[in-house]
Amino acid sequence: MTFAHPSPTRGFATPGAISPASVKFDFWRSMADLGRLVMRSGAPGLKWRVSASLGLVFLGKLAGVGAPVALGEAINTLAPGAGAPVAEAGVGFAAFALAFVGLRLLAACAPYARDAIFTVVSQSTMAKAATETFAHALALSLDFHQGKQTGSMARIIDRGARSTDFLMRSVVFNLGPTAIELVLAMIVMATRLDWRFAATAFVTIVFYTVLTFKITDWRLAHRRELNEADSRTAGLSVDALLNYETVKTFGSEGRTVGRYEAAMGDYVRAGVKANTSLSMLNAIQSVVLNIGLALMTVMAGYEVLEGRMRIGDVTMAILLLIGIYGPLNMLGFNYREIRQAFIDMEQMVALTALRPDIVDAPDARDLPPATGRGAEIVFEDVEFRHDARSTGLIGVSFRAAPGATVALVGPSGAGKTTAVRLALRLIDPGSGRITLDGVDLRQVKQSALRGAVALVPQDVALFNDTIAVNIAFARPEASAEQVRDAAEAAELGAFIDGLPDGMATLVGERGLKLSGGERQRVGIARALLANPRFLVLDEATSALDGPTEEAIQATLRKVRTGRTTLVIAHRLSTVVDADLILVLRRGRIVEQGRHAELLENAGEYAALWRRQTREV
Repeated sequence: MTFAHPSPTRGFATPGAISPASVKFDFWRSMADLGRLVMRSGAPGLKWRVSASLGLVFLGKLAGVGAPVALGEAINTLAPGAGAPVAEAGVGFAAFALAFVGLRLLAACAPYARDAIFTVVSQSTMAKAATETFAHALALSLDFHQGKQTGSMARIIDRGARSTDFLMRSVVFNLGPTAIELVLAMIVMATRLDWRFAATAFVTIVFYTVLTFKITDWRLAHRRELNEADSRTAGLSVDALLNYETVKTFGSEGRTVGRYEAAMGDYVRAGVKANTSLSMLNAIQSVVLNIGLALMTVMAGYEVLEGRMRIGDVTMAILLLIGIYGPLNMLGFNYREIRQAFIDMEQMVALTALRPDIVDAPDARDLPPATGRGAEIVFEDVEFRHDARSTGLIGVSFRAAPGATVALVGPSGAGKTTAVRLALRLIDPGSGRITLDGVDLRQVKQSALRGAVALVPQDVALFNDTIAVNIAFARPEASAEQVRDAAEAAELGAFIDGLPDGMATLVGERGLKLSGGERQRVGIARALLANPRFLVLDEATSALDGPTEEAIQATLRKVRTGRTTLVIAHRLSTVVDADLILVLRRGRIVEQGRHAELLENAGEYAALWRRQTREV
């Protein structure tokens, strides 16, 4: 088995990087990683729980091997020719019989006691794995999240976290102890019976193990195919449910269900193939084990007839072999499930191996204290090229003075959104630099930058929670009065007062219970509550009706005081009062100036203005 960390991959390559076939594994390194994960799980009483669990495992296996020996000795005391008086034989039989029962009881109860002690550790470790993977996914770059499928990502985290629990129980508490039990049983056979019995058991086990490993390795492709089909079905269903309105409005229910049905068909075919090969493996294992048992039984019978073994030793030999078969059956099961758990883990490992494009520099620092006048934003010969298309930004330079409002206008694909993402450091420029209050964004701690900026996007994303929680997301420590003030500033007060539950109203998944304009106003309130020195408005009023837009624009003009504002606008009427308007086309600034100046220049901005005013 191999289970090693893949080579670190940059975040923009992620969709292909989370392919199970692309990940190679190293068993021992993965176990070391799992051990470190256990140690940082934070489980209460971690050290004594692990020690006690391992002790109970060894004690149970020792008792499991000792029980057949005790029963064999009990039968030997009753065998004809034992020579002991009846009363003495009866006492001896009772003692060995009670020892047999006590050892079997200990062997049976030790795993239950172990599980009771260790469950806290296993569950804490599973939770830690899920939390760390989830946190890592959130830390990955924008390109990764633009290419992911939400449903598939959730499955990767869920299956990977659950597999850590199974691997811990199987490897630590089954594979290792099973090897110990096999060694103990063969030692007893060799010393109490004959070396040939130990050799027969050993050959049977080796033959069984080799066949199990070979067939299981062949079955790995079936399991991988099943997992990939499972991820596809999950991704399709979550995508469709998240985009329910789009599916409904285009009448695409049948087509969407058809795609899901086709994916489920692939899942069914993969499941049949996986289960059929599993049944074949189980049948072959049963044949091998029963052949070994038959050989052992016949050998024991001949040894008794020849007088080299007593009748109780036959029982001992058979019970020892059956006792070996128990963990041997589990060995096959555990090997299959461990290999399958590795497949479940490999996507999670690939995900955690990805490295985000945007990380804090080793010498990253906080921003200078806010002056209360807003931030200074400077683009210095900034260039950026997308992976998917050539157009990005080419040689863009401008300065947004503290407290100024800068508008970005131009046709779709001109680079406006790219400029905003660069200003927010969701992406880094290929060349040039961007400074905030004189500090290169690449030298600023991301936490400090996020605390200094706020974004109101064109399509505001809301959580399936209350209005109050969604507004307070920008500042969870804000008081209820501060949240209400932000809502009032965003012209939400009357709307909230008209709701039966007021601020406690649930907005639904992605805010779908609210209208587009209401969602946008919640986004504006959230940004205002953050009280940033740098405010970004990406078509922040595009979904509002005329009167509401005018009210919001008036509010935004007021809240611009004391902060610098970067505005993306398609409707030029919303930025006529901007201090600087930048006209972008194909990634370049083709014009810049104030509204009146640009109209006088009779260039591209003036043409856009004439076109929009004629449409009005």
